[in-house]
Amino acid sequence: MTKIVDDKEAQRHRAKMANRKVRQDEELAGKTKEKGLLIVHTGTGKGKSTAAFGLALRMLGRGKRVGVVQFIKGAWHSSERDALANFGDQVAWYSMGEGFTWETQDLARDIAAAERAWEKAQELMADQSFALVILDELNIALRYDYLDLDKVIATLGERRPDLHVVVTGRNAKQKLIDTADLVTEMNLVKHHFAAGVKAQAGIEF
Repeated sequence: MTKIVDDKEAQRHRAKMANRKVRQDEELAGKTKEKGLLIVHTGTGKGKSTAAFGLALRMLGRGKRVGVVQFIKGAWHSSERDALANFGDQVAWYSMGEGFTWETQDLARDIAAAERAWEKAQELMADQSFALVILDELNIALRYDYLDLDKVIATLGERRPDLHVVVTGRNAKQKLIDTADLVTEMNLVKHHFAAGVKAQAGIEF
């Protein structure tokens, strides 16, 4: 049933929204900078990588190239990769992890895989044809000290001025958070795993 709005209520709403528009327009007018962003998606909640791939889709819609390096999930089949493959050479995707550390149980192997992935990440960041580079689960590699945090941050800070980089994964290091332009923490409120629901195609993978 449609709510009935009387004239006074409509006028109050119109005045309120007009005032808000003035404030919004003034705030937007003061934002004049344009730069490549370092974006971090972290937290215990679901959707960190999914949000990064949403940004990839937005960038592709602008006709830009996107690079993806997966640090941990390389052993998993990714439906996102299948979907983005439809964009041809607009997307360069490299799955270079071998699974989570509790699956490999081999520290030297995990470090070597992370180092190979970081080398590929640096290669993509140096390629001026890419507008966005996603470093999926880099936070996990940093959490377990597979890579030197200070060197990673220095390299990210030295990237070209117009390149956007997204870093995903739980437990982002504070130094990375301090360096980033945009940090989103996804908090776990409720998860279907707790009710015994398994990972499902199209949702988790």
